[in-house]
Amino acid sequence: MVHPLAVLSSDPWRALSQLVDGPLHPGGVDATETLLSRAGVDGGTRLLDIGCGAGDAMALARDRGARAIGLDRDPRVSAVVRADLTAFPFEERCFDVVLGECVLCLSPDLEETLRESARVLEPGGRLALSDVTVSGQLPEMPPPIDDLLCLDGPREQTDICRHIEHVGFEIDDVRTHPEALLAMRDRLLEPLDTERLIAALGDRGTQLRDGANDLEAAIETGQIGYVSIVATHRP
Repeated sequence: MVHPLAVLSSDPWRALSQLVDGPLHPGGVDATETLLSRAGVDGGTRLLDIGCGAGDAMALARDRGARAIGLDRDPRVSAVVRADLTAFPFEERCFDVVLGECVLCLSPDLEETLRESARVLEPGGRLALSDVTVSGQLPEMPPPIDDLLCLDGPREQTDICRHIEHVGFEIDDVRTHPEALLAMRDRLLEPLDTERLIAALGDRGTQLRDGANDLEAAIETGQIGYVSIVATHRP
C-alpha cells in the first residue's frame, strides 16, 4: 500500500482527493453552499460551473433546484462539457450564474476566462468565484504544496478584482477566508502519522515539513490568502 504522503509527493491532486472528503478547495461544502447563497442560486437558476472537477458544487446547486452544467478539460461526471477555461462552448447570455472555485489560478489567460464568463451570462447575471491569492515573493515551496495551491507567482486580490471589473462586472461582495486554508491543512495532516511518514521519505519528507511550516507562516501574515468574490454582469 502506498502511503498518502508518498502519493502527495508524486501526485498531489490524487492525494488530495484521497484525504479530503468533498470539494477539493478550502472551506469544502460549507464554503460552496455559502457562495451559492451569496450568488442567489435557487430553483430554476441556470448555472455553469467552470473547472467543475468531480461535480460536487453542481450537485449542491441541483439540490437547490438549479439547472447546473459543468465545464472541465477532463470531465469525470455526467452533464460536464469538455473545454478549456478560455473558450466556453456555449451561446451568449444562456446562464444566470457562473461559478468557479479554485480555477482562476489554472487559467492560461485570466482575463479571457472572465471575458468568456461575461459573454455567457445574462445581463444582471452573477459571477461567483473563490481562489487562492498570493502577495509578493514567497519562500520556495516543495512541488506538492506549490502545485496544490497554484503558488506559481504573485496573484494579488486587487488584481483579480481589477480584471473582473475590466470585463464588465460590478463587484458586489469580497470576503477573505484565511481560516479555510488553515483548516484544509489540518484536514490533510490529521489522518497521517506525519512524523513517521516524513522520516520514511527522507529528504523529500523534510522538504515537505519545512514547506508546510513556511505555508503556515505565509497564511498567518496574509501573504497567502483565500478570497471569494460575487459580482454582477453590467454590460
